[in-house]
Amino acid sequence: MSEGRKLRAGLIGLGAMGRNHARVLSGLDGVELVGIVDPAGDVTGTLRAPVVPELGDLLAMGIDYAVVACPTALHEQVGLELARNGVGALIEKPLAQSVEAATRLVEAFEAAGLVAGVGHIERYNPALQSLRLRLEAGELGEVYQVVTRRQGPFPHRIADVGVVMDLATHDIDLTSWVTGQEYTSVSARTVSRSGRLHEDMVAVVGQLTDGTMVNHLVNWLSPLKERSTVITGDKGCFVADTLTADLTFYANGAIDTEWEALRAFRGVAEGDMVRYAIPKREPLLVEHERFRDAVEGKESDIVTLRQGLRTVEVAGALLRSASDGSTVTVGARHTSPAEGAVPTR
Repeated sequence: MSEGRKLRAGLIGLGAMGRNHARVLSGLDGVELVGIVDPAGDVTGTLRAPVVPELGDLLAMGIDYAVVACPTALHEQVGLELARNGVGALIEKPLAQSVEAATRLVEAFEAAGLVAGVGHIERYNPALQSLRLRLEAGELGEVYQVVTRRQGPFPHRIADVGVVMDLATHDIDLTSWVTGQEYTSVSARTVSRSGRLHEDMVAVVGQLTDGTMVNHLVNWLSPLKERSTVITGDKGCFVADTLTADLTFYANGAIDTEWEALRAFRGVAEGDMVRYAIPKREPLLVEHERFRDAVEGKESDIVTLRQGLRTVEVAGALLRSASDGSTVTVGARHTSPAEGAVPTR
């Protein structure tokens, strides 16, 4: 890219998430949103970029990269077409609806030598970014357990995948990324109560490579909207609320008690509670900044396609476990969970 030239970006899909991408891309430094693909057009009439019906129309405009925010079932088709045309891509999570489709996307973009990533936006949540740094610094000591809860009302816009692929992939990726560990086994149970083809609730028990126990509760059947990550270790526990981007630390108590009934219990006691004041930038904006930097050839911690593939593999293991009632062993990862730097074009 010549010095001073803006990157030419395209957007594919104008659903709820696509419109958020359009908003961020329209104001992103160093980037020009030159076109959007959606068969329905611009129903609001508020977009700054032209909306075209076909991907070929967007490619004809000449773009450096595209953001793929169409339904998951179309990710493979759209992604492979972008790779064939030498266009990098930021693909919304999950990378694809199956391990096979995700693998084909990884291979296509790697063979073309293109920068490509997956939109696992929780990695850019301020609370989780602060939590990861604190875990790396040893502030929690040995990690014992990761518990996530992600629940809320049914999203009528989602029709092609169930709650495992749509929501649990957030928790799979953030757990592996925050702890720096891989999943080794998972056991899951699902139910479907909304009358749809796919599952709408999942409960998961898993284990990471260092022995850490993992629990995920995910559903879109609750009027309560909750996004919580609790990590417990030998010095206390961290609680990250990713709706408000708040991070709180609950320390184990260090003061002896004279209450005999409590002294008989050899577990931990309540200690200090600290809620951290952390800068709170919009995660989607940070995600786009990091991907822009990667396309420009700078070192940047985007979520690589191979990391996105690994998340799809774990999600597939959850669905297999729920289907046959077994505990499923998850194979070796293609890359380290902390990997983020990507090759330049």
